[in-house]
Amino acid sequence: MRLGVLDVGSNTVHLLVVDAHRGAHPTPMHDDRAVLRLAEHVGPDDVLSTEGEKALVEAVRRACDQAAEQGCEELLALVTSAIREARNGLEVLERVRQRTGVELQVTSGEEEARLTFLAVRRWFGWSAGRLLVLDIGGGSLELASGVDEDPDVALSLPLGAGRMTRHHLPDALRGGRPDLAALERLDAYATDLLAPAAKELLAGGPPDLVAATSKTFRTLARLTGAAPYSAGLQVPRQLTQDGLGQLIGFVSRIESSALAELRGVSPDRAHQVPAGAVVARAAMRELDVPSVRICPWALREGVILRRLDWLGEEQ
Repeated sequence: MRLGVLDVGSNTVHLLVVDAHRGAHPTPMHDDRAVLRLAEHVGPDDVLSTEGEKALVEAVRRACDQAAEQGCEELLALVTSAIREARNGLEVLERVRQRTGVELQVTSGEEEARLTFLAVRRWFGWSAGRLLVLDIGGGSLELASGVDEDPDVALSLPLGAGRMTRHHLPDALRGGRPDLAALERLDAYATDLLAPAAKELLAGGPPDLVAATSKTFRTLARLTGAAPYSAGLQVPRQLTQDGLGQLIGFVSRIESSALAELRGVSPDRAHQVPAGAVVARAAMRELDVPSVRICPWALREGVILRRLDWLGEEQ
């Protein structure tokens, strides 16, 4: 069965097409993304701009055309933090449906955490034991822990790399060097939100495996010495607190525009690296985690796996 997942996030509109059936490894057949930075089109009044809406409609149309060309039997479409937090989000989604025929489903932060947890559990398997998962997106940080495929605790905090850059590191947003005092204030802000979350996540006991996923964590791992993805998905990769500390010291001394020239950094996300690094380190510190394993599967794979499970139950 050929399935497509269209993921409308704070930074990108991402289409993933796979060949899969229940019990089998989903095989990627097509992968494409459009950088929209939708969250930056949401103004102080929490309204998504007309320009942002037009860009979204065009991106969805393009993704639909690609899904049709790839022979998708079903297209699963979802939106995360940028649209679900906009005051006019539901109105925008209705106009997108009218103009493209695609009904984008609003995914809550908790559900996002649960789906990502499912994907990470399937990737590492039952031998991972009690699992703790961290996922930094553009608008939010998702965390989940548990021993099953559905986590015991699933949380979403407004600590996304894009959001924190806009709110705390405006110099980095403009391509400049992040202010040291601002980095410290961001660390304190993240710590305040993470402290109670960490207690809840660890209430069931210490994790046997801590995994991190998302473009932000992959970039941070690459910048601290992890193998590039050209080496293959099966190559073990990790990110350490010590490595993050050194990375934060490095990014605090150079312009974020210069980060875009480093290998492993997407030019469209380079300005979010400092905020992402601070949030990642704060999360690992509050959870008392010296290092995390990087998982290549995340939300989109979780959506696919959940759908395959449901199809199997219907047969």
